[in-house]
Parts: sequence; C-alpha cells; structure tokens
Amino acid sequence: MRHRRKKDRFIVAAIGSAALLLSLVEAGTAEEPAAVNTGYFGDIAIKGYDPVAYFTQNRAVEGSPQYSYRWLGATWHFVSAENRDLFAREPVKYAPQYGGYCADGVSFGTITTNIDPKAWRIIEGKLYLSYDPGAADGFEKKPAKLVDSQKYWPEVQQTLMTEKAAEGR
Repeated sequence: MRHRRKKDRFIVAAIGSAALLLSLVEAGTAEEPAAVNTGYFGDIAIKGYDPVAYFTQNRAVEGSPQYSYRWLGATWHFVSAENRDLFAREPVKYAPQYGGYCADGVSFGTITTNIDPKAWRIIEGKLYLSYDPGAADGFEKKPAKLVDSQKYWPEVQQTLMTEKAAEGR
C-alpha cells in the first residue's frame, strides 16, 4: 500500500510538471512569433510601416530606414528614434500578432504572406494585420475569427517553423 501511494504521488507530480512545462511553452509561443512576415523579398517587416505608430498615431505610417531596429531576423522601420526606442524596449507590445501574417488567414489555419499595412485593427490592445481592408473589418466585427485565429496559430506557427528549417538546409 505504501508503495502505491508513492507511485500515485509520483504520477501526480509528473502530470503537474508536464502541465507546467506545456503552459510555459505555450506562453512563449504566444508572445513571440517563430517567424516575422517580411513579404516575398528582403527582410523588412510590415512593408516598412512603423508598428508603434498604429498605437500612438492611430494610423498606418511608413517608417524610415534611418530609424530601424533588428528583431527576430527582420528589420523594422520607424518614423522616429523615439518610436524605435519604444519598440526596442517592448517589441511584443507593438509587433503585430502572428508575426505580421494576415490575421484573417490565420483564422482559417492558413498562411497569407501578402498583407496591406493599411488593413489593420487594434483589438484588446494587440495589433492585427490583414490582406485587405474588408478582411480587417470582418476580423474586427466577427469575434469568432479572433478565437479561431488563436486556435489555429500554433499549427500555422509550426508550419512556418518547418518551412524556415527547410530553407536553412
């Protein structure tokens, strides 16, 4: 009987440890994307638009190579040194969700590389980009799309990681 209690405690501890590890892994992937959408050519995120300006100016504003910052293998452009420094201090706060891939596409479990930086929404303090204004509008007006995108993101992210690894070979 004593041996059984010890075994039961070990199983409970192992399950608890596995759950904690899984929650840490999931939290890490939700915060920082595995890949940043830089379009088909080059390494410029959001086609050169300033991610901070969406929050501070409430509009899409093209950044400048003069104020750039490297993060997650991509170059991010900003309209000012102040915006660049805000981003550098808290990139996850300002970077678009899903690595800048189309949020509407992610809601269907697909990868849509071509985004329009002017097709965006801030929902619950997070920036979402889409391939066109209609998709951005639909993403905002249909809360189920946000739920679906969060559900599919781990699968989409795994696909992106697999593709990135294949490119490195």
